[in-house]
Amino acid sequence: MSVSDSLTEKIRQYALLNATKHGGKAEVGAVVSKILGAHPELRLQAKLIVEVVKQVVEEINALKPEEQLAELENYPTISTETKTEEKKLPPLPNAVKGAVVVRLPPEPSGYMHIGHAMAGLINSEYAKMYDGKIWLRFEDTNPRKVKLEYYDSFRSGYSWLGIKWDYEKNVSDDLDLIYGFGRQLVEKGLAYACTCEESRIKAARFAGKGCECRERSVEENLEAWDKMLSGAYREGEIVIRYKGDLSSQDYSLRDPNLFRIVDHPHPIQGSKYRLWPVYDFAVVVEDYLCKVTHILRSLEFHVSLQDRLRADLGLPKVHITQFSRFRFKGTPVSKRMLRPLLEQGLVSGWDDPRMPTIMGLKRRGIDPEAIKNFTLEVGYTLAEHEFEWSLLFAANRKVLDPKVRRYMFVPDPIRLKVKGAPEKSVNLRFHPDKDLGFRAIQTKGIFYIARSDASNLHTGDEFRLIELYNVVVEEVSEDEIKSVYIGSELKEGIPKFQWVTEDNTALKVLIPDVLFKDDEFNRESLNEVRGFAEPSVAKLKVGEVVQFIRFGFCRIDSEGVAIFAHK
Repeated sequence: MSVSDSLTEKIRQYALLNATKHGGKAEVGAVVSKILGAHPELRLQAKLIVEVVKQVVEEINALKPEEQLAELENYPTISTETKTEEKKLPPLPNAVKGAVVVRLPPEPSGYMHIGHAMAGLINSEYAKMYDGKIWLRFEDTNPRKVKLEYYDSFRSGYSWLGIKWDYEKNVSDDLDLIYGFGRQLVEKGLAYACTCEESRIKAARFAGKGCECRERSVEENLEAWDKMLSGAYREGEIVIRYKGDLSSQDYSLRDPNLFRIVDHPHPIQGSKYRLWPVYDFAVVVEDYLCKVTHILRSLEFHVSLQDRLRADLGLPKVHITQFSRFRFKGTPVSKRMLRPLLEQGLVSGWDDPRMPTIMGLKRRGIDPEAIKNFTLEVGYTLAEHEFEWSLLFAANRKVLDPKVRRYMFVPDPIRLKVKGAPEKSVNLRFHPDKDLGFRAIQTKGIFYIARSDASNLHTGDEFRLIELYNVVVEEVSEDEIKSVYIGSELKEGIPKFQWVTEDNTALKVLIPDVLFKDDEFNRESLNEVRGFAEPSVAKLKVGEVVQFIRFGFCRIDSEGVAIFAHK
């Protein structure tokens, strides 16, 4: 699949516009955002669009600023503002206004991640759409995996996203009720006690064969059930299995486990219970107890098994909408892949800015409104795909741009001396368009600029110090640029550089990248840039997100340290 010539031209035009606004350097995410905003029908081809934009932006950024301006003049004028429409999810099937009940059902066995967030937002938006109710229900029936800190991770994560739930409960609080439904299946002859070894059960299920335990009478199974509740069996000696369909092509229906003994203290229930339901059984009962009407969830859950259990227990049907998992390129959300990174010291923790956890995204400077907007933008689908991080970054940029303050930061600085420069105090606005205040900076002719800017300078070149004045290069050396002041009037076609004076503050910026490339851990996934920032940056509070001019959006992480979010 390729992109039409007309669309490629449109991308080039947006890239040129973006470059002229940002010192000759177009930003991939900003251009992607403009294109998808102007052409929403292209969202399904977002991956292809991103690749084309990257190629075009690389070409545009290789041009000199005056060449960019000259080429832009050849295009007809286009609006730099795209029409914004309120994004909405498709209608929910069989939904009645005021009667919809949905649930947020996290298993507190790990920290909340971006996939949980997007699924939670979909449920929350549908509840708003139909004046419905939301349950926050912790599926905490595996004592070995759940921890109190994980419960708190979801509570704080949902709250940060602006999701408000009406009710909250722990499934572990309802075990006595769940036992009653389990006993019903045993009494109906639809569940049986099995004492086979786990390896034998797996082999028989794979072969589609039953075992002698399947032929036990209801009375024998009830006796075993009561003994399990009384503590007569040890862990691993016995399980309760569903009498399903051993010949089914759906493996989940081949006599799966429903209850098992777990000898491990629960963080909330302690050692009160030893007999624990599996997820598929507990969720069926809980959806009934919570009067859930609509379930929206990812594809890995066993719909057919849960539907059969509802029917066998005489419980009402629930409307189920499934969608593929929300995955991002190079950043798995699976604990199986992420936990080893912590154990090997490859990441600093679950809040590492490279991690897909809500803590990691928040630490990186991703705004909750951006996650919501992105979720509504992409919606959900059954098709498996991976999102490009640049799309979320574009949504974040749109949220941050009108509300964060701008500051000067000079990475890898080199000294600049300006001969004949007037001593002056310059008032710099914190935002070019919004009234966010200003700060005054005293200048005397000694500055620092980015070494990357200085590397392109030669004797006789002119450039402008942003919001200050113009200079011409007199001499270039490894440690210093000598120049001459040539006036403060604006001049077309000369580059503009950010700067700081001798009065500055040292700053280290961490630059995160994706954790995996080509299925291997990316050893270059976290880099750092050191430089000087204007002195007022030292007074910023931890957690504040700012934009460093011509560098990107960053979040202040600690004293003297910021984390790069994106361009």
